[in-house]
Amino acid sequence: MKLDLDALIFDMDGTLVDSMPFHEKAWDVMLPELGVSIDRFEFFTWSAGLTNREIFPRLLKRDVTSEELAALADRKEAIYRDCYAPHMALMPGALEVIRRAEQGRVRVAMGTAAPPENVELVVDGLSVRHHFPVIVGGNDVANGKPDPEVFLKAAERMGVAPSRCLVFEDTPAGIEAAFRAGMHCVAITTTLTDLQVRALPNTSHLRAVVADYTDAALLSQLFQ
Repeated sequence: MKLDLDALIFDMDGTLVDSMPFHEKAWDVMLPELGVSIDRFEFFTWSAGLTNREIFPRLLKRDVTSEELAALADRKEAIYRDCYAPHMALMPGALEVIRRAEQGRVRVAMGTAAPPENVELVVDGLSVRHHFPVIVGGNDVANGKPDPEVFLKAAERMGVAPSRCLVFEDTPAGIEAAFRAGMHCVAITTTLTDLQVRALPNTSHLRAVVADYTDAALLSQLFQ
């Protein structure tokens, strides 16, 4: 690999799969039930990458019991899975990048805020679990993105130094988490435009901003 890396770490929603519109549909159902009215982009900016246990108290502006949190999170994610299941597909070119990385003895992992049921839907529904021997999800960390914990744990489980990892991300929080982890990053523009990505506060670690994994410039960076 031209970037001289030891590992690729993929976020899931909006990065490995273009699933964020279906999360939005789930929130469109949930928010009126909760009596909450929000600016869509503002909500996305602060919530994408966080776990449900972080989102709901902030969204409701109050403490949430563990029982209530479980019920709210279960409902929101069940709605999402029902919406997304008929449309599941890997991002264009993703599988080819993963396979070429594996052929080059580059490790592959997933670092996501998603709960286990959502991860299972994707990795088993698309038959790609064997490509991700290391998966760090929302239940595995104390803090969601932009905290770097999820990516640092993935690197630790792979036995790879953070500086030798390349993260694929699509959200401001995820891109920032990669920066804080001391990792390289490629931004996938499923949820942000190229201009929005480049306007983020920390972008020195960005190696590319691309629409998907078929981008010729990205592939030329990654593979000889």
